[in-house]
Amino acid sequence: MANVLILSGNGRYADPWHPFDATSAIVADLLRDVGHNVEVSGDVEERLADLDGVDLLVVNAGNPTRHGLQSPAAAAARDGLHAYRVRGGGVLSLHVSAGSLPEVPEWREIMGGHWEQGVTMHPDNSLTTLQVAASEHPVVAGLDDFQTFDERYSWLVVADDVEPLLFHEHDGVRHPILWTRTDEHGGRVVYDALGHDPRAYESAGTRSLITRSAAWILDQPHPE
Repeated sequence: MANVLILSGNGRYADPWHPFDATSAIVADLLRDVGHNVEVSGDVEERLADLDGVDLLVVNAGNPTRHGLQSPAAAAARDGLHAYRVRGGGVLSLHVSAGSLPEVPEWREIMGGHWEQGVTMHPDNSLTTLQVAASEHPVVAGLDDFQTFDERYSWLVVADDVEPLLFHEHDGVRHPILWTRTDEHGGRVVYDALGHDPRAYESAGTRSLITRSAAWILDQPHPE
């Protein structure tokens, strides 16, 4: 059992395209069902400033810069995330969080990639088949290719030190849509670009990736 904190898009971190309350609630239920203690908070920067007691940080939040405001809490959030990183804290970053936390420069390093304005895009939401890497990595071991109805982020900027484990095809290009990395301070990180809305979580494969990712980040056996 672990203490999980889900930072859910609210206030500056909300946007008109993503129902963060609904998707964060689904992720929380999935993690509670496998025995974790889960807190969901919309106070993104305030909770980042104090991550004591958190074993797994889940970020499901948008980009605040669209509001044209800077937050006086950003410095404390940077310090809190840095302290969490240095102690080897694990991170699960979801969907649009690839473009979140622009006032926390370490976030892109921790994630091992990001949404680049003018480069990254997604086709319209659609039913698609996702391709699982031929890998024994615990996040995907034994998982078959599966279908989901979701946004498919394409041309994400991806660092060299990540291990892509899930792909989709768009315009004849195979794009990574989930990857793992181990941070220089020892923390395990998963970026999962799935999860635009509740319909995306109707896929058993999408749901399984949440609990599999959490188990790997926490260095625990997956309950399946």
